[in-house]
Amino acid sequence: MPSTASPSQDTPTDFSALLRAASHDQHSEVRTSSFMSELLGGKLGVGAWTRYTEQLWFLYAALEEPARDLAEDPVAGPFVRGELLRLPALERDLTHLHGGSDRWRQELAPLPATAAYAARVAEVARTWPAGYVAHHYTRYLGDLSGGQIVRDTAEKTWGFARKGDGVRFYVFDAIGNPAAFKREYRTLLDALPCDDAEKRRVVDECRHAYALNAAVFEELGDRFPNAA
Repeated sequence: MPSTASPSQDTPTDFSALLRAASHDQHSEVRTSSFMSELLGGKLGVGAWTRYTEQLWFLYAALEEPARDLAEDPVAGPFVRGELLRLPALERDLTHLHGGSDRWRQELAPLPATAAYAARVAEVARTWPAGYVAHHYTRYLGDLSGGQIVRDTAEKTWGFARKGDGVRFYVFDAIGNPAAFKREYRTLLDALPCDDAEKRRVVDECRHAYALNAAVFEELGDRFPNAA
């Protein structure tokens, strides 16, 4: 039977709300993936946390290396914010997780799913600024939100210093008020200079980003079955 509710009751009117609603189910699936559930439930060792952090390095390299070229782009440029950059913190975490050595720089290799994810991010950064925004949104707003729960759990599970080496990736020292920053970010999304057809493509790319992320978790899960 057709719904009699008005469009304003059924459909988010702001683009930021539309993005959030469109990816809600996939976000829940990623958050409750077996790998993350077991990792943060203490069923896997710090080696699994290290391997996960290594994969993040490839994803954020793909996001952040093109940032300078995109800074003046009318679509992607407003989202390029220095206070979000994660690579320096990731590199410090990896050095700590590898016993204080930076040898990881020579030995690091992405999982196939990670390579595919990073390749897609790099591709849209080169060819489609609005698609880059989709990946930017899924990564950084997730880090500022659920990522803080991940950090807190990791600190308790493996004894990392609070907001210290091993979990610095999740620490945004340059953002004094995360809630206000996220509101500002969503305002930028609502003002994205794209027509409705392009925004639908961005929503689809956001869903694709979650699917790519889920594939990374699945592959990590295959390599780290419950080791408790």
